[in-house]
Amino acid sequence: MPATSHRPRSPRTLPRVLAAAAATIALSAAVPATLAHAGPSGNVSPTSVAPGSRVSLNITGCGTKTGKASSRAFGDVWLTPGNAEATNLFGAATTFRNASAGAHPVTFECGGPGGERVTIALNITPGAARGGLGGSVDSVSPGQIAVGGALVASALGAGAWFLRRRTGHAT
Repeated sequence: MPATSHRPRSPRTLPRVLAAAAATIALSAAVPATLAHAGPSGNVSPTSVAPGSRVSLNITGCGTKTGKASSRAFGDVWLTPGNAEATNLFGAATTFRNASAGAHPVTFECGGPGGERVTIALNITPGAARGGLGGSVDSVSPGQIAVGGALVASALGAGAWFLRRRTGHAT
């Protein structure tokens, strides 16, 4: 068996290791404390709606059990806790039917007057909200109606022709 050699430790190594460990622990405790209260964050879903549509409101990071969301698009809405710690406050609002098109600021306020605030935008569209595939349609042109009618008429004509042809050969 090969002999292993052990070098004696320097008497200065242990205090340095302990000092480095203490500094690491102190810094790791200080970082979450500074990040713990980064301020509130608000959310409106969906972010673009037609007048008269319903939106969901959510604010996180308040640390209070009440909050308020305000906008010219829907007025004032009180938000309630979504969990026991009150880290998330929720509410819903219906935009006014006569809300003007464009971006409307939504101000979230923690606790009440004088509380922390955050403002985000809610976009009111001039007509139906635009979606992906299967979204709402604002209008249909006469050309689209003509093409649709021609497709229906040709399908009916082809169906009648096939049925007529089958019955002509029956014995």
